[in-house]
Amino acid sequence: MELSIIIPVYNVEKTLRRCVESVLRQSFQNFEMILVDDGSTDNSATMVDEIARTDNRISVIHQSNQGLSAARNTGIKAAKGRYITFIDSDDFIAQDTYKGVMDLLNAHPEYDILEFSVIEKYGSKAEHPLILDDCVYQNQQEYWLKGQAYRHTYAWNKIYRRELFADIEFPKGRNFEDAHTLPKLMAAAKTIATTSLGTYYYCWNDAGITANANGQDLTSLLEAHLAYINGNNKIDATYYTHVLNIQLDVYEATKAMPLLPIRPLYGNLKLTLLHLLGIKCLCKLNTLFHKAIKPSH
Repeated sequence: MELSIIIPVYNVEKTLRRCVESVLRQSFQNFEMILVDDGSTDNSATMVDEIARTDNRISVIHQSNQGLSAARNTGIKAAKGRYITFIDSDDFIAQDTYKGVMDLLNAHPEYDILEFSVIEKYGSKAEHPLILDDCVYQNQQEYWLKGQAYRHTYAWNKIYRRELFADIEFPKGRNFEDAHTLPKLMAAAKTIATTSLGTYYYCWNDAGITANANGQDLTSLLEAHLAYINGNNKIDATYYTHVLNIQLDVYEATKAMPLLPIRPLYGNLKLTLLHLLGIKCLCKLNTLFHKAIKPSH
């Protein structure tokens, strides 16, 4: 078995068949599909059983509702393929995506993680492509910084060697779980590559976590990046500014004491103000600025 495709399922009766059919239409056929029903309360639970009866490569696991991370972890434990990938059940993949990326992995068995392109926020006014170049990275910091992987920590537009998950799980009960998990997988990998082959369609959901992130959600995202920074990993000004912006959003939403450690990095006005004012004053100034420009009703 070459590839295990893990699809968590929770109340997605309107989009599930589109997701599954996008896999079954692939020219690459040496895969197993693992549908993990995470306690759905709509027709999804029945649908996955019906779908599984149509193809012996499809298996179904039913479990009580435990969240996306738990569903992925369940699928990983059941996976038998040399490689693992994920699809969220409201998304889908382009024709021939898996043939292209699996041919590349067979030609380069040294790749532990292979990332491919994404149409982000598909179906919304903010839709835009994330087109990746053909690159190979020999260490996690090069991939994280030069490849700016921190901007697209998605779990689902990547193929992973299954052994990477031997001691790594997605964190249960946390939003932005991908941002917590990818750095651990990167650290376990020896070679990471990106490719222009293939496309994942990330469908925008106005009711989703990313679209409606609150202070607690943003804090979880910030904590993922703080774990990377505090792990003595190399960082640059561009990445540090990215994390600083998350910290500013967290403070604006929660007023909690800023957690981002100050690093001697410069290169833009925001970093200059950080060093002049300090992190707490910059957070307060940012909040006041947003209040001042917010339209009154």
